[in-house]
Amino acid sequence: MLDKDIKAQLSQYLKMMEGDVVLKVSAGSDNVSRDMVALLDELATMSSHIKVEKTTLKRTPSFSVNRVGEDTGITFAGIPLGHEFTSFVLALLQVSGRTPKVDENLINQVKNLEGEYHFETYVSLSCTKCPDVVQALNVMSVLNPNVTHTMIDGAAFKEEAESKNIMAVPTIYLNGEPFGNGRMTLEEILTQLGGGPDASEFNEKDPFDILVVGGGPAGASAAIYAARKGLRTGVLAERVGGQVNDTAAIENFISVKRIEGPQFAANLEEHMKEYHIDIMNMQKATRLEKKDLVEIDLENGATLKSKAVILATGARWKNVGVPGEQEFRNKGVAYCPHCDGPLFEGKRVAVIGGGNSGIEAAIDLAGITEHVTVLEFASELKADSVLQDKLNSLPNVNVITNAQTTEITGTNNVNGISYLDRETEEEHHIELEGVFVQIGLLPNTDWLEGSVERNKFGEIIINEHGETSIPGVFAAGDCTTVTNKQIIISMGAGANASLNAFNYLVREK
Repeated sequence: MLDKDIKAQLSQYLKMMEGDVVLKVSAGSDNVSRDMVALLDELATMSSHIKVEKTTLKRTPSFSVNRVGEDTGITFAGIPLGHEFTSFVLALLQVSGRTPKVDENLINQVKNLEGEYHFETYVSLSCTKCPDVVQALNVMSVLNPNVTHTMIDGAAFKEEAESKNIMAVPTIYLNGEPFGNGRMTLEEILTQLGGGPDASEFNEKDPFDILVVGGGPAGASAAIYAARKGLRTGVLAERVGGQVNDTAAIENFISVKRIEGPQFAANLEEHMKEYHIDIMNMQKATRLEKKDLVEIDLENGATLKSKAVILATGARWKNVGVPGEQEFRNKGVAYCPHCDGPLFEGKRVAVIGGGNSGIEAAIDLAGITEHVTVLEFASELKADSVLQDKLNSLPNVNVITNAQTTEITGTNNVNGISYLDRETEEEHHIELEGVFVQIGLLPNTDWLEGSVERNKFGEIIINEHGETSIPGVFAAGDCTTVTNKQIIISMGAGANASLNAFNYLVREK
């Protein structure tokens, strides 16, 4: 089951196991069961700490990872290869006794949870978001005996996934009820369970010299440059890493040939933690007002104050805004082809958008689905020519230009898409089972209504210094009028805004 290179790497990790682990396997006569048993038997030959036992679990094929004489609560229903192989290795190490690399405050929050928490996460092995959820819930199971977690491969348990109408991953259930969709960190899960800091903890903070709102590439860059100047620096973020967390792979960050988005986001946070930066994650800003200091109100009722503020709130995927889009979200309407594509195996899908992201999505989906239709509003595709050449070489893809999407149809799930031919003004309808939306970005600036000046697209208007219409308030990255929305440009803009904010403080304060 494992090639030579993976086995060599794995053997190094298995040497880090601190105690014995029992893998209890519930297997049948199917191919997945045979492969699962072969994988676990192979692991048992690689470490004296691993024992394999037969048992009967809720799902077959599946296996649980346990301490000797104790059910730890971690189960894998399906073979955890692909992106989930790391989740499996970490589970082995943590169940064996190695302490999870998690903030001490979060560890205490998990241990203090009261009640029973039985989580189930439906994943696809090609999903880059899923491991974050699986690993976070596995950690909770290791730390708290009242928490259990089962990873369920939607491909191995297709009928079960379809019976629950699961058409997007990761999908999380808690005690048999829907809990969440999409990437969630341990911190986000705990917040949704009712944890997190009280508003008083924020109100008691002294004013910052520079407060950065946003924790993506622009925000992290701005914060690091501010901290390096010796300034009292804070970062307020709904999610450290921002939209980078949802990026499958980054291949245009100069000097780094390729890196997964979640790893890049983790690197940003790790770098910020090298400095004296007060990182306030999972917190949402709701209002900005300039008084003697700049004041930022939070959703939890607290108010933070700072001599200068840098807005780096980034952007989010833009919605088509047609009937059916929200009604069938995660029921056939999807936004991540890498994560959700495998759930549409053998089905017909459409991709809305003819830019690079849309054509890349169509190319990926063509290898999985029966047929892909690309709908582009303009008269021609906007994607790079190399991508268009690849797309045109695929036999199961067709492109429709001058197509204005008017409705996504369905009953329980998506069953079609309607569009208007902008040349002939004729209405058309295509029967299909999935729609992937790839039409660009929308700045996260709604909360700034009535404060800083924005353009008609909602982007914060800045000058070459990153200055906004309010003295002492700067902005950087995808939330601004900067022409090109790229990670490397956002990081440069964050540094630029931070250096100019420092100059402002020197002059004005």
